[in-house]
Amino acid sequence: MSWTVMPTFADYEAAREGFSWELPDEYNPAVDFLRKHEDTSRTALRYEDPDTGLETYSFDEIDERSDRLAAALAALGVEAEDRVGVVVPQKPQNPLTHLANWKLGVVSVPLTVLFGRDALQYRLADSEAKAVVIDPSVRETIDEIRDECPALEAVIELGDGDSVQGEAYAFDDVVESFDPGIDVYEATPETPTAIMYTSGSTGPPKGVRHSHALWLGRAAAAYNYFDQGLSEGEATLWTPADWAWGAALGGTLFAAWHHGCTIVGWPRDGFDPEDAYDLMERHGVTKAFMPPTALRILMSVDDPEARYDLSLETFASAGEPLTSEVVGWVESTFDDVAINEFYGQTELNLVVGNVGSWFDTRPGSMGKPLPGYEIAVLDPDTHKRRERGEVGELAIRPGDRRVFFDEYHGLPEKTAAKRTDDGWYLTDDLVERDADGYCWFVSRADDVILTSGYRVGPMEVEDAILTHEAVEQAGVVGVPDDTRGEAIKAFVKPAIDEYDPDGLRTEIREVVRERLAEYEYPQYVEFVAALPTTTTGKIQRRALRDGEETDDG
Repeated sequence: MSWTVMPTFADYEAAREGFSWELPDEYNPAVDFLRKHEDTSRTALRYEDPDTGLETYSFDEIDERSDRLAAALAALGVEAEDRVGVVVPQKPQNPLTHLANWKLGVVSVPLTVLFGRDALQYRLADSEAKAVVIDPSVRETIDEIRDECPALEAVIELGDGDSVQGEAYAFDDVVESFDPGIDVYEATPETPTAIMYTSGSTGPPKGVRHSHALWLGRAAAAYNYFDQGLSEGEATLWTPADWAWGAALGGTLFAAWHHGCTIVGWPRDGFDPEDAYDLMERHGVTKAFMPPTALRILMSVDDPEARYDLSLETFASAGEPLTSEVVGWVESTFDDVAINEFYGQTELNLVVGNVGSWFDTRPGSMGKPLPGYEIAVLDPDTHKRRERGEVGELAIRPGDRRVFFDEYHGLPEKTAAKRTDDGWYLTDDLVERDADGYCWFVSRADDVILTSGYRVGPMEVEDAILTHEAVEQAGVVGVPDDTRGEAIKAFVKPAIDEYDPDGLRTEIREVVRERLAEYEYPQYVEFVAALPTTTTGKIQRRALRDGEETDDG
């Protein structure tokens, strides 16, 4: 792959055969994202400040400001290979900090403002962050945990000297105190770039250390799942997902800048579908990364193409397989708008997807391997290949190992366990690959429910439950059962305020029976006001299992 322009392929087989990783000998993402484009005066970021309105930043302006911040960090004693945390939502200071870090050879630690006290403390202490740039919304939490993060020497809070008080530096003041023009760190694709933490849905979060090649891998994937439509200066991208999430940060924000496109930043506390359509209309968004939950919320607006002057060309989605209802809604609601999805992991980049311009999308499937990757379905215990149609653990082998993670920070045994002796990276995800090469997600390896001798993947049951119009969210787990070994329990958030619990419970069971199998219906259904999720919106089934009760019918 060229690090400047991606090759375009007319069909999937040509892409699989013709694509190869061609990483440069020297590579710094700050230079890649900002300085290589033909016209660096073009708009890189359109930011809607909730208080002051629209701000626009060119590639040149982002370059200059990140230079100043890099100089400020250096003056605070931050050096190459130190770690700097970034706890900032969709604001310009988020990418500015990452870029400043890389100009110094510093490792970024992306963190979300949604984290509570313990989550922030664990990650800042575990990564041994020397400094952290924070949004004012988390200042109180940072002050509370600061003494529990021994390596943390400097806190930089967004704002100026009038708004930032106490033991923190004001972001605006430190940036304005320095001039641009620093010498950018001489880096390669192997230079450490970030420690990105796993969601913790299957155990304590692990710090995933990546090198700069990560961003080239994400940019290549984005080019494909956005239908090869990221020509320089021609696309405007937006996602409601937090920029701390790898798919939003690398697969949307920095992918846009790698290809010379514009990104829209819009920090919001919630997701309102009318506001989202308004935003996409105002900014002429052409490519939108939408998690499935966001797409389902967008479905609540009637006839959006008639009500809004949209420029949309492609929806991309990730986090869970898209249901046929979502795919059908996009196809029936919009003219010439594609719906693609992709699968990846914090450790392993974005590697499998449904790309409608290359092959028919099969709703519910994960799709096929993207160019640059090989996949296999292995026996979880022996790591021997399973036949097509058999369930096993998904394993990925990249064409260039550097686009995958380097290690789990401080966890050499877990790092070694992630890769087989012959170079396959293990996902802990159980899948089935059909005769046509499509992968079908079954479950996380530790989420499989063994009931009456059957293996049941919770996501399949969840998808069936979600087809009921009165259901907004569902999480399914196995619970101990003397007869079955495990019984199936569904935690359901209704989409309506008034309902008959017994009647809705019966309807949900019947829906699952009809769509799946008799043994897959939930013996227990509990209605809840909210479901525990990770910061990326995935249901935390482990949290449901730990707190479940089974006396609810």
